[in-house]
Amino acid sequence: MLRFTGADGAAKASGVDTPCPPFSRALPLLLAALGCSPLMAQDMAPPQLPRDGGDVIAPGDRIEFGADQLEIDASGDIITASGQVELRRDAWRLTADSIRYNRATGEVAARGNVVSIDPEGNQVFADAVDLTDSLRDGAVENLLLILNDGGRLAAKDASRAGRIVTLRRAVYSPCAVTDSEGCPQEPVWRVLATRIDYDPDRHRLSYKNARLELWGLPILYLPNFSHPDGSAERVSGLLLPDIKFQRQLGFGIGLPLHLALAPDRDITLKPWLYSDAPPALQVQARKLFGGGPVQIDGFFTYAKLTEFAEDNETEIDRGQQFRGYFAAKGRFQHSSDWRSTFSVRLTSDDTFNRRYDLDFDDTLRSIYALERFGTDSYFSVSALAFQGLRVTDRPGEIPFVLPVIDYEWRPSEAVLGGRLQIAANTQAVTRTDGQSVQRALAYTRWDRSLFTPLGQRVTFTGLARGTIFNVIRPEDATLPEYAGDPGLNARALGVAALDVEWPFAGAALGGTQTITPRVQLVLSPSGANQGLPNEDSRAIELEDISLFELNRFPGEDQFEGGSRITYGVAYTLDRPGFALRSEIGQSWTFAANDDGPGSDFPPGTGLGQRLSDFVGRTNLKIGRLVEVTHRFRVDRNSFAVRRNDIDLSIGGQRSYATIGYLKLSRNIALEDLEDRTEVRAGGRLAFARFWSVFGSAIIDLTTTRDNPVTGGDGFRFVRHRFGAEYEDECFRFGLSWRRDLISDRDFRAGDTFQLTLSLKTLGR
Repeated sequence: MLRFTGADGAAKASGVDTPCPPFSRALPLLLAALGCSPLMAQDMAPPQLPRDGGDVIAPGDRIEFGADQLEIDASGDIITASGQVELRRDAWRLTADSIRYNRATGEVAARGNVVSIDPEGNQVFADAVDLTDSLRDGAVENLLLILNDGGRLAAKDASRAGRIVTLRRAVYSPCAVTDSEGCPQEPVWRVLATRIDYDPDRHRLSYKNARLELWGLPILYLPNFSHPDGSAERVSGLLLPDIKFQRQLGFGIGLPLHLALAPDRDITLKPWLYSDAPPALQVQARKLFGGGPVQIDGFFTYAKLTEFAEDNETEIDRGQQFRGYFAAKGRFQHSSDWRSTFSVRLTSDDTFNRRYDLDFDDTLRSIYALERFGTDSYFSVSALAFQGLRVTDRPGEIPFVLPVIDYEWRPSEAVLGGRLQIAANTQAVTRTDGQSVQRALAYTRWDRSLFTPLGQRVTFTGLARGTIFNVIRPEDATLPEYAGDPGLNARALGVAALDVEWPFAGAALGGTQTITPRVQLVLSPSGANQGLPNEDSRAIELEDISLFELNRFPGEDQFEGGSRITYGVAYTLDRPGFALRSEIGQSWTFAANDDGPGSDFPPGTGLGQRLSDFVGRTNLKIGRLVEVTHRFRVDRNSFAVRRNDIDLSIGGQRSYATIGYLKLSRNIALEDLEDRTEVRAGGRLAFARFWSVFGSAIIDLTTTRDNPVTGGDGFRFVRHRFGAEYEDECFRFGLSWRRDLISDRDFRAGDTFQLTLSLKTLGR
């Protein structure tokens, strides 16, 4: 719909912020840029019908005139108003230099600086308009429309019968036709047609004998096609194609078809045609139920499956097979307290997702959870299943976790002046060819914080915890280090802690600095994990975020035993445009022997001896454009850097760069704890107003000296991507190149090229 707010409405509709000439002078500029002669305009909004539903004014309807001069002919049928004329009928209003109304025929002819405002508030500016008095039908020789999604329609002549508007010798484009100074410019793209029909009820534009032009060059002939006008939220139709080139699939084109089945559900079907592989079908279906949304995704084909022998070179042809990927996710709100969430991911073979560029995950997880959120409590029952996609994965060793039950209660009232937490958990980890574990635990925790007259914050903590394990077939555990003693085992422990923080604040360097020493004393029995399995506490490493935790193991299977003192200091500096946060700390255990905390942690985690490694973190922000974060762990004896993690971010939303460096030198040979060195980089540079270039890369710097099992040479690209993109208010075009350098069975390293083309408002 045309929507103008004043004489410069044309400029505003074109996205121009600078003052522009009045509409009567700006209109020829708009139309000339669209490739048309100077035109008049007519409102495309659905009119307000007469109260009797007919095509002429019903008895009792009132037409109100306001004008400098009013003339009525001798018959009394023709009324001519001139000089700042205003005509009103109910909520409809028309102003012009002159208006001629024929009461006998019901025709209204407005001339000179015509402005029409319909009951919805849409405004139209024109040089001349001829309408029936019902405002339903009319004809003009020239027409300009500005739809509410920014699209513009111009036509040599047009007519409206009822709700359908027909435009002949017409052109459509949502692109700007004036530059920042109000001068005409060629639209980036436009569609020219011998005829365009606009149906506001269906919110659709239909074209006959159309051609698509890009920068003035014809690129596509379209005998018949249609697209939504932008006011409808959900419509069916063809979307713009996706174009890719991949090493193993060849040239591929995806032709998406969107089906809006109802306001609460839709389906998108995207057939893929490849030059070097059989066709495939990509599907996405969405449904909004009363309780919440559900989405299903799939990618399916019937193609050759090639497996590889242990040498990863000898091919084994398994013939043509059905191959595919299936995913579903959703959430149901059963009531104000209860909800269900689920996510399912399955694939027919390990390398399918990589081969068809769906994702690079090495494990697919499926989960269901039923949750209750109370005022002061939480309860959930969940189940998890996994599909391992690594070459070393064996299906019988992949666990099912069913059920997982969690309960937590935190009363809102204080207990002995502090906060009380009571929680329980149970889970069953089941494997067909490996160790299975059932576990049940419960604990209660009490925390109370207070401030001393000197400003220290003192926190007292008490914890009582009990756990029961049932271990089945520990001799079949994939890693013996994580196996437990067979049968039933139990652990009961109590923990007491005292935590003291003492902040000192003052002025410094034109801002405010704060220095906060912190000391924590934890009393806990030693040897808490002897003979117990480890399913969810494997990725243990001392970090800044876990330094002051009561249990520095992740998960629930393992619990850190032994009494210790942890100490550290935090520093902050805040000044305009500058913020610095830094902290460093270490812990010391009371005893380190075979039954103490030294046996809880594998060597290399920074926690296996009486004195831990140093850990810390520094974050620096300079204005809104620069941020640096550094995490580190330093060996307690040699001061060698065991962890060095740096992330640098520079720039804003349009132009930015990120660089990351990670080096782990911990000498650990356990799962999830392997050493590695890598560099990550990415960024985007915007230039020439609408253009940008972007790229990203991951480089593996690990050597056999760093990690003997890695096989790296110290500089190996894992994946990198580069591209360029043009994007303005109506058009987006991009070309990108990605190279994957890690092969995996029938997925071979190679190049992927992708073309992105989006004509905004067309083919959504």
